[in-house]
Amino acid sequence: MAKEWILNSVMNRFQLNFKRNVGPTSESIRKCAPKSLLEWREYYFNNVKSEGQIIDLGKKLYIKITEVIQSEVADVTEQDCIDYMLQLVINRTYDGYMTEIQTIYGQLQRILNVPIEPAPDEWDRLFNVDFFIKVGERYIGLQIKPVNAGIQLPEIFKEYSLQAESHKKFTEVFGGKVFYLFSEKVGDRKEIKNKEIITEIQNEINRLGAI
Repeated sequence: MAKEWILNSVMNRFQLNFKRNVGPTSESIRKCAPKSLLEWREYYFNNVKSEGQIIDLGKKLYIKITEVIQSEVADVTEQDCIDYMLQLVINRTYDGYMTEIQTIYGQLQRILNVPIEPAPDEWDRLFNVDFFIKVGERYIGLQIKPVNAGIQLPEIFKEYSLQAESHKKFTEVFGGKVFYLFSEKVGDRKEIKNKEIITEIQNEINRLGAI
């Protein structure tokens, strides 16, 4: 398995399995519609690429592994590995999280057409609020929670109940309610899962604006 992983990774990295090298394999096998492996083998070598061409690709793959990859591996230090793991676990996770948060509040900002600002650190600690909307002299609090395979809704609702008291204090101090927005991945982008909350936030903006 380890050997196959190395072969597959290096082959993909240097694009040896790309159409320009091995031909249109998926299209070709459908055109051939073989009844056996032997039939497909003969068709491929006669109509797509020669056996010699594939052998040459195998030799090229060997060179990439034994010369290029081996040289690169020799340059890797223990500190490189430590730095990479720290970067992956801390920096990249944080960057991904912040990108998701900014995507969601950016969507909400466009929909509501009002400025949404990051909450001060003190508000985060005291009231569990990530962002706020200012309406006159009052504030609405927002908290954004990603929903994925690792963070299930029951866990978030449990967290919400634990934070309810701090959100109540926010309302007492600043006049506006605190709203939870759930973020989920749809295709390649993040979207607001509980879209009904947008109407509730708009209603709260209208209520505070009328005071």
